[in-house]
Amino acid sequence: MNQSAVLVTGGSRGIGAEIVRALAKRNVPVCFNYLSGAEAAKALAGELEAQGHKYCLVQADVADPQSVERMFAEATQALGPLGGLVNNACFVGKAGRKVENLDYETLRKTFDVNVIGAFLCAQQAVRHMATSSGGKGGRIINVSSIAARTGSPNDWVDYAASKAAMDALTLGLARETAQQGIRVTGVAPAGVATDLHANAGAPERVERFSHITPIGRAAHPGEIADVVLWALLDAPDYLTSSTIEVTGGL
Repeated sequence: MNQSAVLVTGGSRGIGAEIVRALAKRNVPVCFNYLSGAEAAKALAGELEAQGHKYCLVQADVADPQSVERMFAEATQALGPLGGLVNNACFVGKAGRKVENLDYETLRKTFDVNVIGAFLCAQQAVRHMATSSGGKGGRIINVSSIAARTGSPNDWVDYAASKAAMDALTLGLARETAQQGIRVTGVAPAGVATDLHANAGAPERVERFSHITPIGRAAHPGEIADVVLWALLDAPDYLTSSTIEVTGGL
């Protein structure tokens, strides 16, 4: 991929923030969004500003079509034509609940953000990047999870199902856009040491990965960002429709 701008959703913290930092270090203009974590988003923006990187920050709800359209418009206005999208924004409810106990609001939000949001952002990316629309092509990276194949029973079945839907999006969209200059790849981590687990009420999950993962620990967010960056900037043009697992051996 050339050094066209990249948009990273959910880029204010965790894996997303590490992706933003990694892109900036490669001198790639980067736009990232946040929904409610303004403090973390502005802190990262200040970090990029101090280092002289070209970036833009947009508050947007990926589950809202008008908000997504505005986000892409602001990104291109600030940074020029987009050459990449990282669908990273996600929502996960409280850990440790069985399907029978899932409340509707959590289920609705999980699929609104993780599935509908990914589709809405992918739609805009295709409209901006497809050669049939006058674009120069580009790459879409969908940040998934191995929960899509484990099902995450007694914990996050709704989240797992949403990531399985994202994997289907990766496959189908890659095949739809292969002759439009667009490559679509998934990256599916196992356990990653971010605040997602604590926010879900299960901070011990990170330690649990040290016992069940062959490597003996959870992944660092930067390790997932490294794979995303490779798929986005360095992977061969022939790579598309695949989802790369980054699991420490799980």
